[in-house]
Amino acid sequence: MTYGRVLLVALLLATAAVVQTAVLSRIPFPDATPDLVLLVVAALALVQGPTRGAVIGFAGGLLLDVVPPADGAVGRWALVLCLVGWFVGRASDAVEGSVVLPLLIVAGAAIAGLAGYAVVGWLIGDVRVIGSTATTVLPVAVLYDILLSPFVVPLVMALARRFEVTTTYARTIR
Repeated sequence: MTYGRVLLVALLLATAAVVQTAVLSRIPFPDATPDLVLLVVAALALVQGPTRGAVIGFAGGLLLDVVPPADGAVGRWALVLCLVGWFVGRASDAVEGSVVLPLLIVAGAAIAGLAGYAVVGWLIGDVRVIGSTATTVLPVAVLYDILLSPFVVPLVMALARRFEVTTTYARTIR
């Protein structure tokens, strides 16, 4: 990855984390908050592939783990989003030329990511993870992510592809 791509990924993840924690968490959504960082990780993984998707997921998850008001174990989101980034990146070849398929993959990533976060919390003994809470919060949070994904995913994918094309073009000119 060139420095420009790393800068773009860092800027997108930081923006998503700030908007998620400073703006979306302040809006009184019933039961849950949309997970903008998960959507950005999935969109970038669709463009970058599985290895870079895993690295991007790890970075985005670690960012969520340390940005206030983080209240869970550090590394929990990093693990989950690393796996989400890798699995979504594995599907990157299948989405070429499709408009609907990336959104379906991101919907699956939202389900897997939020369920994975709950499972990891349950495994490490997080007392806030109980079955009744998970069954009420999880569907609502996934619904928010699915409703937000048509606005976020195509934009992030277009930015990542455009930046990849311009950096490739700049390299061939030199």
